Amino acid sequence: SNLNINDVLGNYSLTLIDALDTLAVMGNSSEFQKAVKLVIDTVSFDKDSTVQVFEATIRVLGSLLSAHIIITDTKQPFGDMTIKDYDNELLHLAHDLAVRLLPAFENTKTGIPYPRVNLKKGVPPDSHNETCTAGAGSLLVEFGILSRLLGDSTFEWVARRAVKALWSLRSNNTGLLGNVVNIQTGHWVGKQSGLGAGSDSFYEYLLKSYILFGEKEDLEMFNAAYQNIQNHLRRGREACNEGEGDPPLYVNVNMYTGQLMNTWIDSLQAFFPGLQVLIGDVEDAICLHAFYYAIWKRYGALPERYNWQLQAPDVPFYPLRPELVESTYLLYQATKNPFYLHVGMDILQSLEKYTKAKCGYATLHHVVEKTKEDRMESFFLSETCKYLYLLFDEENPVHKSGNKFMFTTEGHIVSVDERFRSSLWEDILPGEEDSTHKTKPTELKAANFSSNCNRVPDERRYLLPLKSNYMRQIDRMVGLI
Repeated sequence: SNLNINDVLGNYSLTLIDALDTLAVMGNSSEFQKAVKLVIDTVSFDKDSTVQVFEATIRVLGSLLSAHIIITDTKQPFGDMTIKDYDNELLHLAHDLAVRLLPAFENTKTGIPYPRVNLKKGVPPDSHNETCTAGAGSLLVEFGILSRLLGDSTFEWVARRAVKALWSLRSNNTGLLGNVVNIQTGHWVGKQSGLGAGSDSFYEYLLKSYILFGEKEDLEMFNAAYQNIQNHLRRGREACNEGEGDPPLYVNVNMYTGQLMNTWIDSLQAFFPGLQVLIGDVEDAICLHAFYYAIWKRYGALPERYNWQLQAPDVPFYPLRPELVESTYLLYQATKNPFYLHVGMDILQSLEKYTKAKCGYATLHHVVEKTKEDRMESFFLSETCKYLYLLFDEENPVHKSGNKFMFTTEGHIVSVDERFRSSLWEDILPGEEDSTHKTKPTELKAANFSSNCNRVPDERRYLLPLKSNYMRQIDRMVGLI
């Protein structure tokens, strides 16, 4: 019943594991090696502990795989991160955890997994049959990497089956998905379609799975989903930086009718400008990012839910989330506009001023009153700190090594590598008797055709990314002026 307490801790050194690749990205090889050895020596998943399948996958499985890839990379872009006598222990740990998560995919009529699993005993007998779209449909990157590293299709197969099952349940009318589904009946329990909690990373992983594995169907689903989002969720003027009307905003609608369901947005939606950068829809990303940044300026943090009609927080806590920093970092990489360095500095100073505690950084219980909670989520170290660090570290190997990297939804870094693009199995899903009938790959395209990468000319690089009258309009919209 307490929204801001998440049962993700699992009793398995969550923060230590989640922060491994942050140490590597920061070039701190001695601490990285120390932390890896600590994980190898002390972490076991043989525990009577019930965990969320999604959180265990993105926070623990993803980090173990990322650290394993960093240790075994022959190029060692981050400095010497090798471990003496390393014998794939992190990969074995990842495999062990994934095997313990597999029962979640059994005894479900749709193939959509149960949300929770006990690491020793499987799915608890009192388990709910309801799960959120993001939780069930955002396992493909980590499970796919594991399958391709091991040469065992099982993990990718179950994750991909879940994605396809969810995709098949979208509305015939709008093409949208809801946010909560019954895994036995396929009936939508939550009919809200939005970009925030319950939905966010489902869309992110359609695109990132394509980037990593090159599977055409992932891109086709993403392009269709993006088009439907533009058609039904986007409000405001058509172009970000020209024309009349309200600033672009993505709202929560009924998945069947496209009708507005409420007047709040949540802080998780701030990831979406970063995703738009990845597909080249930079102009739209600039506008949406400016809206979230205006809310940050008002409170020195992002409330978990913000009511844009009332201009006030609906849910006032801020658990040190990374999404705004992530989008800021990706927009800076795309535009090199110093404005985004200014935004990063603003965020950094707010974190120092309002969230710093004696031993770490604290969740803000209330963004207006600035009261704190005795809690620092593991994603603060794996994402918030990492994106802030990379924003300011122009010379980082992530930017300079010539390697292509991608971040998981938990900010874990993975090299975009040929070995992930060839699956060792022909037919990953049953019912696809012949892979020759597959269509030509669709191109990666932004569905909002008024915008694309080339729309940010050099002469605009040192101006505000958004015209000042539009900036003021957004400031008014959130009650800053």
